[in-house]
Amino acid sequence: MPLRLLKYGLSRDYPVSGDIPATPELKPAYDVVIIGGGGHGLSCAHHLAKYHGIRSVAVLEKGYLAGGNTARNTTTIRSNYITAEGIAFYKEGVELFERLSQELDFNVMFSQRGQLTLAHTEATMRSFHMRAEMGKHLGTRTEVVDQKGVEELCPLLNMDYGGPLEILGGLWHADGGTARHDAVAWGYAAQASRRGVEIHQRTEVQGFEVVGDRVQAVKTNRGRVACGQVLIATGGMNYDVALMAGVELPIRCYPLQAMVTQPLKPWLDTLVSSVSLHTYLVQSSRGEVVIGGGSDPYQLYSTRSTLDMKEHLAEGAVHLFPFLQGVRLLRQWAGITDMTPDYSPIMGASPLANLWLDCGWGTWGFKATPVAGKRMAQTIAEGRVPDILKPFALERFETFRLLNEMGATAASH
Repeated sequence: MPLRLLKYGLSRDYPVSGDIPATPELKPAYDVVIIGGGGHGLSCAHHLAKYHGIRSVAVLEKGYLAGGNTARNTTTIRSNYITAEGIAFYKEGVELFERLSQELDFNVMFSQRGQLTLAHTEATMRSFHMRAEMGKHLGTRTEVVDQKGVEELCPLLNMDYGGPLEILGGLWHADGGTARHDAVAWGYAAQASRRGVEIHQRTEVQGFEVVGDRVQAVKTNRGRVACGQVLIATGGMNYDVALMAGVELPIRCYPLQAMVTQPLKPWLDTLVSSVSLHTYLVQSSRGEVVIGGGSDPYQLYSTRSTLDMKEHLAEGAVHLFPFLQGVRLLRQWAGITDMTPDYSPIMGASPLANLWLDCGWGTWGFKATPVAGKRMAQTIAEGRVPDILKPFALERFETFRLLNEMGATAASH
């Protein structure tokens, strides 16, 4: 067997079939143009082709496949939100992740090990009770645990008994988990490509041809493309891309940083986050401890890392797990979060009849990848917004029907 493998590897004529074809020439027109080759855009393309039979689809990506926020997150998946609308939406997302490897015929390394959010104050405990009851009412596995429960779930935690950051309890979300972010994107891209979707990397959108209330064409650095429908799903660049079409979004962008340690033997079985410390940790399948926190406090279009955030995250991690002191850091990175005033995304229609929005994801875009793609594909194919997306409409900022998810992040902003 080893000899056969060696001969196969050294052969010049063995069959090679790439999952994602090379970037083709742009056609003059497509039924659907998706701007953004990250998880959301690729997921939408997959669902359009597989479930709605729409295969004249071009995904335009300025850089390389899934090189934006899809590659710059900490892979957390959960549905323990605050509002009924948010919980219902992310619950469907978790359910789709549970069977995503089968859906894509690609191992996305989904690991459902639960998330434990810590409470250091009585006020936080009261808010956890509210979130737990709302989650139970809508069918998620979310409950409040006391100090003993926290110790049983994560025995290596520093409980800080009698100290200023004593852990009083926590919010246990058994549905929480992680998945491999690049595997999710590649899986969607491969399936979409097999069904005729074209993925155009290094293709920058430079403007739109708008006639009346419709987008007639998308202008790129590789030429003009006429379109039937257009979806904007560009992560941190959503505001700028929408503005090219004359649509101004209520979005402001902030860097969000994270880092990983050297690989360690497995010891952290759950996701652990602390609202008071603005820090969360999860151990990857390779043994690295992924550490993240809140967004930077200033608006900036940048993916650079900073020393002060590194120090802040390290301080929080060492407080929670003192034995991490001295562990070496391997990498630090940042993404660009597009934040809305109510910390909830914008999905659905725009002021233009054939321009659709998948924007304002802030720090929770990755966990919504399957459900956002599924529901935006349904929206584009049917020409109407499904009920589950209606609460996230852009017009809510004019009617003041806001969805306040500000306290639902793993580490508050």
